[in-house]
Amino acid sequence: MTIRDDHTVAADLATQAGERLLELRERAGFADARALRDGGDKAAHRFLTESLSRLRPSDSVLSEEATSQERLDPRRLTADRVWIIDPLDGTREFAEEGRADWAVHVALWERGELTAGAVALPAQGRTLSTGEPPKLPASPEGRIRIAVSRTRPPEFVRELAERIGGELVPIGSAGAKISAVLTGEVEAYVHAGGQYEWDSAAPVAVAQAAGAHAGRIDGSPLAYNQADPSLPDILVCLPELAPMLLAGIRDLHR
Repeated sequence: MTIRDDHTVAADLATQAGERLLELRERAGFADARALRDGGDKAAHRFLTESLSRLRPSDSVLSEEATSQERLDPRRLTADRVWIIDPLDGTREFAEEGRADWAVHVALWERGELTAGAVALPAQGRTLSTGEPPKLPASPEGRIRIAVSRTRPPEFVRELAERIGGELVPIGSAGAKISAVLTGEVEAYVHAGGQYEWDSAAPVAVAQAAGAHAGRIDGSPLAYNQADPSLPDILVCLPELAPMLLAGIRDLHR
């Protein structure tokens, strides 16, 4: 395999992992959702980690599907380059027939920054990448649409939507939600209550490359490749909406 730049590696691996997941979905069917979810997680993790080991053997990897011991490996914290991957973001949606709001995440962290990343949306037939960032849509003239969890939207986001006259749009995986901001299906994604680095690293890399706002809900920056990989909250939105949304969040937390 020829040497490729990191943007291409991220996009190609995310896309190829997604193709394997689509094949598994087609072959296994939806009768046993748990087996399908487990099989998808393991197959995509194995493909991505083996591919990165071959293509970027000197780099570290942080994966959602890694063992606890692998995640705690101290060598990751001193590495210059760490790939942060979510082999199957949205396992619930992956195992539901007809749902397309699940994703594959591949991101590269280098010396404190996300420098490359890709989000494959296999069932939607597209991959968003830092190599060719999507063009952000224009701000809406009507209500602001905010992507939220299908199953556990935070109460404060409901209050925020009421305060600004916004509309909540349930979407599955975190990658699908952030991608929806970049493709114009919604204007913002607000979440609090628990996530991990692999849930957002790749979509945040693409969002930042596209010029979108991406940060914590208190306005502080997102930090990756930390000893504790939890990232409890996030705001991704069109850049011109960030001041209003951050102010609204601050008001609700006073």
